[in-house]
Amino acid sequence: MSTSHKAATRSPVQLAALVVGLVFLLVGVLGFIPGITTDYGDLQFAGHQSEAMLLGIFQVSILHNIVHLLFGIAGVTLARSWPGARAYLIVGGIIYLVLWLYGLLIDQDSAANFVPLNTADNWLHLVLGVGMIALGVLLARDRAAVSR
Repeated sequence: MSTSHKAATRSPVQLAALVVGLVFLLVGVLGFIPGITTDYGDLQFAGHQSEAMLLGIFQVSILHNIVHLLFGIAGVTLARSWPGARAYLIVGGIIYLVLWLYGLLIDQDSAANFVPLNTADNWLHLVLGVGMIALGVLLARDRAAVSR
C-alpha cells in the first residue's frame, strides 16, 4: 500500500489528531533549542524556578518539554485509527482543560507549579482544550452519521 493511498484514506479526525500530535512534537523539540527558547541557561528539570521561555512567552522546563514530546508521540500513534484519534483529541482536550484549571488555582511561585506554568501557558491550555475537544467531537460526527 502506498503512502499516498494511506493519506487518502485517513479520516478528518485522524488527520486532525496527526497534525496536533506533530505540533506537540515540534513544540517539545523547540523547547530544547537555545534562541527559540529564551533564557535557555535558566532551563531547569522542573519547577517554577525554570525561567526558560519558549518563543519568549511560554515558561518551560525539561519536564514540560518531555510532556509535549510524549503528547506528540501519543497523537501520531493514536492517529492511526479513527477511535484512537477521536479519543486522543477528546481526552487530550479534557487533560488540557484540567491543566488550565490547575494553572489558574495554584500560586505560580509555589512548589505546586512543578510543570512550570505561567499566564500565557494557562490561556494556551484553555484554547488547546476547547479546540481539541471541538475537533474530536465535530470531525467524528461525519463518521457517526455515515454509519447510521
